[in-house]
Amino acid sequence: MGYRVAIVGATGNVGREMLNILEEVNFPVDEMHAIASRKSKGVEVSWGDKIIKCKDIEEFDFSSVDLVLMSAGGDASRAWSEKIGKAGPIVIDNSSAFRMDPDVPLIVPEVNPDAIKLATKKNIVANPNCSTAQLVVALKPLHDAAKAKRVVVSTYQSVSGAGKAGMDELWNQTKAIYGLGDATPKKFPKQIAFNVIPFIGSFRDDGYTDEEAKMWDETHKMIDPAIKLTVTCVRVPVFVGHSESVTVEFDRPISPDEARAILRDAPGVQVIDKQEADGYITPVDAAGEHAVYVSRIRKDHTVENGLSFWVVSDNLRKGAALNAVQIAQLLDETGVIKSSTGYRTLTI
Repeated sequence: MGYRVAIVGATGNVGREMLNILEEVNFPVDEMHAIASRKSKGVEVSWGDKIIKCKDIEEFDFSSVDLVLMSAGGDASRAWSEKIGKAGPIVIDNSSAFRMDPDVPLIVPEVNPDAIKLATKKNIVANPNCSTAQLVVALKPLHDAAKAKRVVVSTYQSVSGAGKAGMDELWNQTKAIYGLGDATPKKFPKQIAFNVIPFIGSFRDDGYTDEEAKMWDETHKMIDPAIKLTVTCVRVPVFVGHSESVTVEFDRPISPDEARAILRDAPGVQVIDKQEADGYITPVDAAGEHAVYVSRIRKDHTVENGLSFWVVSDNLRKGAALNAVQIAQLLDETGVIKSSTGYRTLTI
């Protein structure tokens, strides 16, 4: 016996990745349902070697499934996730709608797996922001070894974080500039092709954006509320893969070699750190991969007990779809949901 699974938002970038990864890891699925809005009813998506047609979310009976992976945006989640949870299945929500709800666990399985015991409070588990997910996978093992007091992060976020429309805008603007065509911004507030935009989300009263606030709020919830964290989020002309420049001040000395050893043993992390012209990871290298990559580990000489490093991951995978599937695996492993069908645990 396997699970009856529904993917809400199955036609989007992340929804399609969820389908791919569930098949890659041989997650035990007896039935797969692709769910979308009414306008996408009948749209075909791939599931393994099969093609399935999307069903209308308004017409679907969610009491007929065990597990729902929700990737349709915050508005859809706020409208549907609690209703779905009350119907019986557990919802793994990829939006920001429930991340800070005290009755909803926010989980990165390599970081805080014990929080899964809260999953049945509302039958909702939240997936973190894509940039937070890769940050905490790299930060948690270091924090366990030497408490992080203060963290400074600058992100370099790909356009796929803004969905298909973001990817289309980079592609179309690049063609337009080369062909002297119209590069007028539509999805982003300024031109993204051959440019960077130091603004993601919407501004708050304190001058930060809500995207930046998500990173410290979610890190506090998953790791430690005492960590002081400041963030600048930047959109860059990269199709897939988020990068982060991270500086951490610890409460005791920690050398680059010690940090490398800790991270090499950490779940979900790959250390690629050679002091050579190509001895580090870029977003192009990380696209399509499962790991969180850490490079450029070095001492920060401007603060006591400081380290700086570079973190890269595929935002559609670890930042969204992969983490959701790993949460589904965790639900199964801990017996929150049960299946007698075996599958291979995803190793990195």
